[in-house]
Amino acid sequence: MDQLAAMRALRRVVELGSFTAAGDALGLSHTVISRQISHLEAKLGAQLLNRTTRRFALTTAGTEYYAACQHILDALDDADRAVGQHQANPSGTLRINAPMAFGTEELAHWLPRFLERYPELQVDLVCNDRVVDLIEEGFDVALRLARDLPDSTLIAKRLASSQVMLVASPDYLRRHGTPSTPHDLLQHNCLTYSQLARPREWRFTAPGGDDVAVTVKGSLQANNGVALRTVALAGTGIATTASFIVHEDVRRGALVQVLPDYTIRPRELYVLYPHNRHLSPKVRVFVEFASALYQARGWD
Repeated sequence: MDQLAAMRALRRVVELGSFTAAGDALGLSHTVISRQISHLEAKLGAQLLNRTTRRFALTTAGTEYYAACQHILDALDDADRAVGQHQANPSGTLRINAPMAFGTEELAHWLPRFLERYPELQVDLVCNDRVVDLIEEGFDVALRLARDLPDSTLIAKRLASSQVMLVASPDYLRRHGTPSTPHDLLQHNCLTYSQLARPREWRFTAPGGDDVAVTVKGSLQANNGVALRTVALAGTGIATTASFIVHEDVRRGALVQVLPDYTIRPRELYVLYPHNRHLSPKVRVFVEFASALYQARGWD
């Protein structure tokens, strides 16, 4: 027996004054309504209704049980409405994890527009360059820059490609010369990004389509692209870093792109989130917003 269904049947019978009217309201026959209440009485071990051929009346036990049913069913209806409103209007705290450089140089620039669109949301943004377990550490969503993602139970949606550039300061190039081929990099101080599987192996695609790989050396490696940018600006060496970190420096001439005719495989930007049967509204709107943003304007 479905006790909640039987409680709803009892409530409708009392409110509408007949088994037939209750059945019409619930989309059931009066026979089913009568059977539900009989099963409920059997379960409770108490008679709830005194029935005659034409009328019925609540017993003393029935009066008390009917009042309890009203309270319980109203509370359930309120809970259903609250969940429905929450689904319609994203609210609460959205915990986001992002790489340090992406979080500070890219995400922080468009996150205010997202918050303006969804004023009932609060964001807890955590930026770091270590591998984070979203589920274990309680994150709702993560943004990742990678050439290849490891196998995971997470859902990964690709948002855009992040171009990778070689850059150096004009001062460094005046003092040490400008490379014209990847092999010229062997004579330079190369600043490497340690989060890659092979930080010192720089691979290029030549203008004719051939692959070229060189193993560089240098005085610094770092796990953060912003740090590499700062060191390159100081004239220390040639850095490989994401273009979104340095494009403004290149535009104003503080950094110069090295080997512009040779391309480096880009890193892909992904948004990751746990695989849940019912995607929470706050995660859904964030994924939709980020997807639409990069689809509309592209990326450096």
